[in-house]
Amino acid sequence: MEKHINIVAALQIGLSIFNLLVAFLIFTVLKLVGGFVDDANANTILSIIADILAIVLIIISVPGILAGLGLYKRKEWARILTLILSVIEIFSFPFGTAIGIYSIWALIQPETIAEFNPAQNNR
Repeated sequence: MEKHINIVAALQIGLSIFNLLVAFLIFTVLKLVGGFVDDANANTILSIIADILAIVLIIISVPGILAGLGLYKRKEWARILTLILSVIEIFSFPFGTAIGIYSIWALIQPETIAEFNPAQNNR
């Protein structure tokens, strides 16, 4: 199960970095389009939408990166955070759904739970 844990960690970090890139792209495009619009109200609305979308995607991405790093270090809090994020990711079709289902499957296996139990690792 060690291989599956490392794969889940890499997928969480990868999906989060992808979301950060999408946030940057959306922010840049909307700000750029807003600059070409002659209407001041439209420019303001596009700017607000760009800011909100970028902030939301960043807020969603940061826990995924932290969870992935924690999984590499076999931290129990990271396993639980990844399970929570995986349930949320299921609604992000198609990649989030696949990653979410795989992550849940991998992290609820008894062998995986034993990997994160410090009492068992010290024996």
